[in-house]
Amino acid sequence: MANKILLEVVTPDRKVVSTEADVVVCPGVEGQFGVLYGHIPFLSALEIGEMYYKDGPKTEYLAVSGGFAEVTGKKVTIVAEAAEFGREIDVERARRALERAKARLAAAKTENIDWARAEAALRRAMVRMKVASR
Repeated sequence: MANKILLEVVTPDRKVVSTEADVVVCPGVEGQFGVLYGHIPFLSALEIGEMYYKDGPKTEYLAVSGGFAEVTGKKVTIVAEAAEFGREIDVERARRALERAKARLAAAKTENIDWARAEAALRRAMVRMKVASR
């Protein structure tokens, strides 16, 4: 494990991944951040977004829906509300969710709809579509 950081991504339902990586990049609420082996320890809340990790020439992408990242010098632990690899995403289902979210945002202008919730649904659907296309 020389110069590799251990990455663990977990959700309430399952352990999504446990692997070694050269670099881990996450969507923090203060902006995207990258972690290499030996990084200074910190905690960060995560935004809805795309995360990825590299191990040699291989890059793996995941869609994450909020949560937290704990970084130590040797390990990154992601505890996410939801996380999935692009290959796990049902593209048609994500497309339908995107259309529903767009319709709810359009209706929020005239109806009593929770704007923030509708916007979060749109962002989740967009990230899932992006990750699925990689």
